[in-house]
Amino acid sequence: MKVLVTGAAGFIGMQVALALLARGDEVVGIDNLNDYYDPALKLARLDAIAAAPGAERFSFHKLDIADAPALDQLFAAERFGRVVHLAAQAGVRYSLQNPGAYAQANLVGFVNMLEGCRHHGVRHLVYASSSSVYGGNVKMPFVETDAVDHPVSLYAATKKANELMAHTYSHLFGLPTTGLRFFTVYGPWGRPDMAPCIFARAILAGEPIRVFNHGRMRRDFTYIDDIVAGVVAALDRIPESNPDFDRVAPVADASWAPYRVFNIGRSEPVELMDFIGTLEAELGRAAIKDFQPMQPGDVEATFADTSALEAWTGVQPRIGLAEGVRRFAAWYRGHYSA
Repeated sequence: MKVLVTGAAGFIGMQVALALLARGDEVVGIDNLNDYYDPALKLARLDAIAAAPGAERFSFHKLDIADAPALDQLFAAERFGRVVHLAAQAGVRYSLQNPGAYAQANLVGFVNMLEGCRHHGVRHLVYASSSSVYGGNVKMPFVETDAVDHPVSLYAATKKANELMAHTYSHLFGLPTTGLRFFTVYGPWGRPDMAPCIFARAILAGEPIRVFNHGRMRRDFTYIDDIVAGVVAALDRIPESNPDFDRVAPVADASWAPYRVFNIGRSEPVELMDFIGTLEAELGRAAIKDFQPMQPGDVEATFADTSALEAWTGVQPRIGLAEGVRRFAAWYRGHYSA
């Protein structure tokens, strides 16, 4: 089938595109290649796709999802069967500095994606939500049926808004939508603004790493291959309308409409200091730690209950922390030394 992957030059988008090509799909990728972080990494990811088996079934368009006419033209020309929407303005802390970027990419851009799917016969939209929607929740693990009414960053608020907007289109126009709440994705080709790359760069350079909340943090670190397997499996199972949905006692992760929301993570939170220790061992150097207070917009812990997605797709995470960090560290050394 023909699949649109937005954010195809991004960390997750690149890997999803490769997985779809590997199984024989035709993939059209779009990305605006903005400079939120070094575009050279994004171009290198596109080069890796172009060098992969099946690359003849991949085409790329530099396109901003906030550009409604250009996006509509692409939908009309390509007639996608399904869409994996991963393009967004990422980053929790950056949303404190540049909120307008989040409104454009995550709100205006998401409406444009919904409209493209609605008007051009797309059979299924899978889109990136985030564990950040759980905001100030402290009950662990996070379950999709938990209330997500107390975001602590604008980024989180835009991701919750995406889930609500998707439900509206599922209800009004019968568009099947599946939202995936990603939990701390890491691995080769990762974003340089995320902790694993920040830590690796500083450790190898002999520079201090900032450790927030004095190291008292836990994250549900999830290796990229497990994320990609979940995304592809979710793409293949299309939600259906449920006339028996209980509207008297509704649950938040499903609907009478063809709409679902799932956590996607490892379901095994790791102490931040343990992650740092594992990375130190793989890099063969000790980190210089600069302990800092909690950052605005951050949360102390994340922990995904992934049982719903596993029941829906049959996919379970496979890569543990030690193996995942080993693969990441090997890639980091190779890529950045080159």
